Amino acid sequence: MHPKQPLIQLPPILPMRILHIDAFAGISGDMSVSALRDLGVPEETFQSALASLGIELPACRFERGERNGISGWLFRVQGDDGETGGDADHHHQNHGHTHEAGHSHGRNHAKIRTLLSESSLAPKVKQRALAVFQRIAIAEGVIHGVPPETVGFHEVGAEDSIADIVCACAGFEFLGLDQITCGALIEGSGHIHCAHGTFPLPAPATLALLKGIPFRQVDEPWEHITPTGAALLAEHATDFGPMPEMSVSQIGYGLGSRTTPNRPNVLRLILGESANPRNTTADEVIELRCNLDDLTPEHAASALEALLKAGALDATLTPAVMKKGRSGWILEILAYEEKAAELSELMLRQTTAFGIRQHRLKRLKLERRHRDVETTYGKISVKVGTLRGEVLQQSPEFSSCAEAAEKHGVPVRLVYDAALKKID
Repeated sequence: MHPKQPLIQLPPILPMRILHIDAFAGISGDMSVSALRDLGVPEETFQSALASLGIELPACRFERGERNGISGWLFRVQGDDGETGGDADHHHQNHGHTHEAGHSHGRNHAKIRTLLSESSLAPKVKQRALAVFQRIAIAEGVIHGVPPETVGFHEVGAEDSIADIVCACAGFEFLGLDQITCGALIEGSGHIHCAHGTFPLPAPATLALLKGIPFRQVDEPWEHITPTGAALLAEHATDFGPMPEMSVSQIGYGLGSRTTPNRPNVLRLILGESANPRNTTADEVIELRCNLDDLTPEHAASALEALLKAGALDATLTPAVMKKGRSGWILEILAYEEKAAELSELMLRQTTAFGIRQHRLKRLKLERRHRDVETTYGKISVKVGTLRGEVLQQSPEFSSCAEAAEKHGVPVRLVYDAALKKID
């Protein structure tokens, strides 16, 4: 008798840890740090991150306060003149760039990148901060028409903005998050005074950083979203809209420096856990679809191949009965959003369609990797799909089987079957 095999212990189902940014009154760097402090991130985490930079920074401190009856923290950075000051973020909703005369010194992107790279920040915090500044440099570079490396930061190059970004990144990392989402964003409709002169809101850098992110303007004459706040959102948030379904565990309030009418000048962060398991991957894709009732099978197959070569994630042709009893095809492809326009045009050029229907879809995918199995026909590549470490799917790659079949002069099915046996 064979000894009884022990049961395989699968990893436990771990809930996703989600941070939802509720920026109902806007967002800035200092408000983000304040809200993270109120959420439970220890002050030592922020001070340690600042000390790791290796430069002398103005004193940073937290103060308790309230806005319209909402209690929370404020993050203060001591100005060069001895008064509490800062960049646009520390004068959030107070025509954020006018203070810059008090901080004449700035740094270009190359200097800030060197500063962060040579610091003793934790690797993941350093990676986050570098990515945020890279976003700002790209946005400013487009505005000024110069390469990102040569962009000279003004407001964002001052010590207080560096402190805001580094502290916010340290706070996000401390929380051990699986996902960051963001609610509906608003911006004021007034004007600001900045290095470019008087400009309508949003500020040029803010608007560039918010490309692709939904927001709306409201009839309030002050700044709601600062460049630093926009950069933190753009880098870290993966979904924009209502709060996802989750069990809320903690709530933090970060206060802006100005008391505003109508709505409290407060950023709310909501920490919770979702029942959706970790270790699956989710993304958004665009489905493109059209009906074809006057295309030959050969031409339909040719269009399918062209779309796949052009970058479609998947493509299918389904036989269908069209109006008036005509036989035809339904052509469907999946694509990432950045390829949707190009592939839609290609569908119109390659087929007889007069229009393309587009649908935005969310996909939940298994984690994917490849491994080789040794067969009598050589090594065959196998695609493996896992869920929380458990292998659910394994399939020989057809192209690998076809290559081996041609090399050995045998039918592809024999190679495929041999690979399947090795998998089993």
